[in-house]
Amino acid sequence: MEKVDLEYLEDRIDALIQACEDLRAENRALREQQAHMVTERAALIEKSELARSRVEAMIARLKAMEVGS
Repeated sequence: MEKVDLEYLEDRIDALIQACEDLRAENRALREQQAHMVTERAALIEKSELARSRVEAMIARLKAMEVGS
């Protein structure tokens, strides 16, 4: 092979290595983001359930007050 061909191949290999490293970093960041979002979603579901139970308790108290009046 000619020197120019080898240099071209080296450049292409270097570019592929860099692209692979970039994709790995992006993949790692996306996995961390996903884990954070899953945790956040669980917290929001918990808050929603707590709010729902409080509203249901208030409704039950209001109905009890209606019946008692």
